[in-house]
Amino acid sequence: MGALDGRVAIITGAGGGIGREHALLFAREGAKVVVNDLGGAVDGSGSDRTAAERVVDEITALGGEAVANGDDVASWEGAQALVNAAVEAFGDLHVLVNNAGILRDRVIVNMTEEEWDSVIHVHLKGHFAPMRWAATYWRERSKAGHETNAVVINTSSTSGLLGNPGQANYGAAKAGIGALTVIGAQELSRYGVRVNAIAPAARTRMTESTPGLSDLVKPPAEPGAFDEWAPGNVSPLVAWLARQSCAVTGKVFFVYGGRVQLFQPWSLTNQIEKKGRWTVEELDAEMATVLGE
Repeated sequence: MGALDGRVAIITGAGGGIGREHALLFAREGAKVVVNDLGGAVDGSGSDRTAAERVVDEITALGGEAVANGDDVASWEGAQALVNAAVEAFGDLHVLVNNAGILRDRVIVNMTEEEWDSVIHVHLKGHFAPMRWAATYWRERSKAGHETNAVVINTSSTSGLLGNPGQANYGAAKAGIGALTVIGAQELSRYGVRVNAIAPAARTRMTESTPGLSDLVKPPAEPGAFDEWAPGNVSPLVAWLARQSCAVTGKVFFVYGGRVQLFQPWSLTNQIEKKGRWTVEELDAEMATVLGE
């Protein structure tokens, strides 16, 4: 018995890297998988459906069930078609793993409008659109009297939750995904849907091309040593969150190597208060308290 027996899962960006590892583990744990990938380059250019088809072949060789899908998840119609494809192929949908993304790194003073728009589009809309159509499907199922036990697992990043110079577009999108996760959990619980996110640290085409990370993410030189940056380290947490018996929702987890850590969201801390409006001079005298100085 696998942890995901009977579950139908869509995994976006599953033609390689972390998404491929998710797809393979889900299949080994008994899920039926829709392997979605456009097969583009790291910057989003080009397409190659064979990337998804190769992963489907790997799953089939393991004795699992999977179908390839090349719909554009950041397209309104493509996202709807993706959800429909899962239901048509396997009769239902239980899990949506939003993983697809691109990079176009540039410092703010050099970033172009297109570099900003393309990254926000693929990451943020590419999470929202599949989530919206999956949520619509689950809402209709719930309204029709069917018991729903579904989950969305989004992919955020420390670049957005903690910040990383040179990635204003990517970081802004990933921070937005964190907020989308929390709000989605609040809105969709009435339909039996949980929403969580991960912020993974792993060796992928993206991290290998990120300044300052390319050397760090290399496999260990020592034979048999634990590879902390292996993308497969991330997938067990995603599979755990995808289980029917899991009740966790509205959470964002950092996962790296053998480490899983819960993110604390934005929170209010130090304060000053008066009965009335502050003057600039009064604030100048008191703001050190707010700043903890």
